[in-house]
Amino acid sequence: MKRFLLFFVLVFPFFVSAQEQFSVYFESNKHETTKKQSEILNNWIAANKESKVVAISGFTDEDGTNAHNDSLSQRRVNFIHNIILKSNVKIREDFKTRSFGETHKQSKNKAENRKVVIYYILPKDLARENEILGIKPIAVPIAEIVPIEEEDMHFPVNATLEEKVALAKPGTRIVIKNIFFYQNSFGMMPTSKPAMDELIDVMTKNPNMVIEIQGHICCIDADRRHLSLDRAKQIRRVLEGNGVAQKRVKVKGFGVSHPKYPIPEANEEQALANRRVEIMILSK
Repeated sequence: MKRFLLFFVLVFPFFVSAQEQFSVYFESNKHETTKKQSEILNNWIAANKESKVVAISGFTDEDGTNAHNDSLSQRRVNFIHNIILKSNVKIREDFKTRSFGETHKQSKNKAENRKVVIYYILPKDLARENEILGIKPIAVPIAEIVPIEEEDMHFPVNATLEEKVALAKPGTRIVIKNIFFYQNSFGMMPTSKPAMDELIDVMTKNPNMVIEIQGHICCIDADRRHLSLDRAKQIRRVLEGNGVAQKRVKVKGFGVSHPKYPIPEANEEQALANRRVEIMILSK
């Protein structure tokens, strides 16, 4: 049927902008790729293991009935989607399928219309995923947030703080390593600067993110001097001094009430794990 372009789109239900895109082409009336196009797709997959797919659009040319092209475009989307799922390339869970009828123009070259377009976000841009997708943060009451331990998120090995934040959900706790304080003090040691710079950078790049800084201490039976809270407050002061609004940073001191290992600790490694600073993502 002429003058109609039918396609199905596997897409997140918000406007997608500023993402990368990659096209795979099909033979007429086929929903599986040729050997050449399969090789092209596999090369893209190999180069984008750490990227995240946010949408997949399937197109047909104008030959055939609406019903036929409707089904064909969906089968093309499903074919590519299944390959991506098996390849372990990251892909958003909240996809939908849509048909847009004649609202998209066709190329005069029919071969260019028989395609699937993959929209994706590069690893360097994942921290801005919601911004790119046009998603506005939804505030979740703190009382309703369920804490998620960092270990349960299964972050990639050696993931940076920025990468962890990009993957984190509200409630996720992330240990901020290499923040050191003088003994029995909330004074921060100069060796903490790289870790603080990284935290400042992440907060700056995620202007809508709200966190809770959670302080923990080790080695004693009670935090009678509220040292864990004072250390959390000191980190907030440093963030404020670097342009992070106070309203975006809550603080809490847990003392020794949430140890990773029983107190007294058996060794310094256990003491270090208990003596930590975490951030909990409240909203992004």
